[in-house]
Parts: sequence; C-alpha cells; structure tokens
Amino acid sequence: MVLIGITLLVLYFALKDDYDAIMNQLRTIHLGWLIVAFSLVILYWILRGKAIHIFTRKFMPKTKYLSSLQLMIRTQFFNAVTPFATGGQPYQVYHLVKDGVGMTTATSIIIQNFIVYQIAMVLLGGIAVIANHTFSIFEKNVLLQRLLGLGFLINTLVIVILFIVAFSRKMNRKLIRFAITILTKLRLVKNKEKKLADWDEYINKFHTSAVILLQNKKEFFFTIFLNFIALCFLYSIPLVLLYATGDYESFGWGHAIMTSAYVMLIGSFVPIPGGSGGLEFGFVSFYGNFITGSKLMAIMLLWRFVTYYFGMIVGAISLNMKRVKS
Repeated sequence: MVLIGITLLVLYFALKDDYDAIMNQLRTIHLGWLIVAFSLVILYWILRGKAIHIFTRKFMPKTKYLSSLQLMIRTQFFNAVTPFATGGQPYQVYHLVKDGVGMTTATSIIIQNFIVYQIAMVLLGGIAVIANHTFSIFEKNVLLQRLLGLGFLINTLVIVILFIVAFSRKMNRKLIRFAITILTKLRLVKNKEKKLADWDEYINKFHTSAVILLQNKKEFFFTIFLNFIALCFLYSIPLVLLYATGDYESFGWGHAIMTSAYVMLIGSFVPIPGGSGGLEFGFVSFYGNFITGSKLMAIMLLWRFVTYYFGMIVGAISLNMKRVKS
C-alpha cells in the first residue's frame, strides 16, 4: 500500500502542471526505441546473472547459468518492494540454500557479489564526479552537491563494511561477542558460551568461503567489469528514451552515463522502496540541465517504468511461475 501511495503521489506531481503535453509525448513515443530500452534492462540482468554464476560455480560446479539468471530476475522483485533494496540479498541466500549451498557459503557468495556491484557503481560515480569537475557540465546546486556527496560516502562505506565482514575474522568475533554479551544481559540468550562457540564456527566457515572466492583475482576483477558494463547498459536507458521522443541532439551517451550515475548515487540511500521520490527528484534535477518541460517528465516516467516497475513485474511473474511449478 505504501508503494502504491508513493507511486500515485509521484504521478500526481509529475503530471499536474502539464498533463496534456506529457500524455501527447507518451502517445508519440517510437516503439522501436522503447523496445531497445527494455532490451538494455534485460542485458543488465544477463550480465549481473553471469557475475553471480561465476561466484556460485566455485562451490557448485554443475550449477547452470540459467539458474543464476532466474535468481537475478526474481531478486528484482524483492529489491523493488523493500527499503534500500534490502530484500534482494536475503532472498538470494535463501535461493542458494534451497539449491544445496550451505548457509555460510551462500551468505559469502552474496556478499562478494554485492561487493563487486558496489565497487562498479562507486567507480562509475567517481568517473562522473571527475568528469563534471573537469568539464563543469552541471550547474552548481548546494543541495544536490551535498546529496551527491552523501550518496558517494554511504556507498563507499558500504564497500568498506562488507570487506570487513567478509575478511576480518577478528573484527567479526569482537562484534559477535559484544552482541551476545548484550543479549545475555537482556536474558535473550541463555547459554552464552555455547552461542559463542556456534558463532565462532560460523565465522570460520564464512571466512574460509570468502578466501576461496578471492583466490582467483582475475575472476574477481572480471565480475567487477561485468557489473560495470551492466550498469553502463542501465545508465544508457535515458538516452534511448530521448531518441524515442525523436530528439537525437539534447545529450549524448557520455552525458547519459554520467548523469545516471549521479542520479543512482542520490537515490541509493532514500529509505523508501525503489528509492521512490529521491530517484525522480534526482532525474529531473540532473537531466533538467539538458531537457525541460513535458519531454523531461515523459522520459522520467518511462525511465521509472522501464528500470523499476518492469523488473518488479517480471520478477513477480517468475516467482509465481516457480511457485506453480513447485
């Protein structure tokens, strides 16, 4: 219900000032370019599915790529309906455990996969920041600069924290000991020493799995590359939608990549499912440097459907098909 309410609110603010002109823009969209936009989203899923398949096959050599692709598609639904897209990773762990991967190994696989994605996103964001600093493409806006800086900082901290969780056995033990001590004092944990021993075994297995995943550094960097290219496909969608309106001149591919990187950095820390509100605000604020009026709002609405609602719908269909098959 919250998601529906936010969606309706966004639609109201997007359409209220120039409804007829925006609807006219949407009615005249070139179908061929719209298909290309959807194809770019699918390519994004294909490459990200390949990345997770590379990590998974280290522990399950016979696992099929199609299974990893299905996992990535179904993850889109859980990412879409949870704040900060936090529902995707627990579902991925659950899926891998159901496929026969141990809990600790599955958790390690998903954390490594999330690390390479975060690295690719921050790398693209860093390139965008450097490009804008060099060429001064966007007008200076204090609010947007602060939001961008906050987004860049949060995503970088996420990478650091994930590396600590994945590889610092000593730090993990300290954190777990602290948490169990608190829970024991609150009488939520009865046998402190047994609980510490269980978690110590879990940490050892988790650390071993993380080390195995990083033994082949070429594969690790290759998965970063796959996520980088996947994000480039995703970030190119506004350009394709611009072409769908018949405009081939307002901005180019480089501008689209850089601007989308800015938008995603801002939207990634909005605590609402799908980053709703924040992503639309970022899109209009940054792409408003190139296009305005009904064209800007029409492209923004199409972009949100293609990159967000399409994935949620396809993911939900895939999950239901799985349930029916089961």
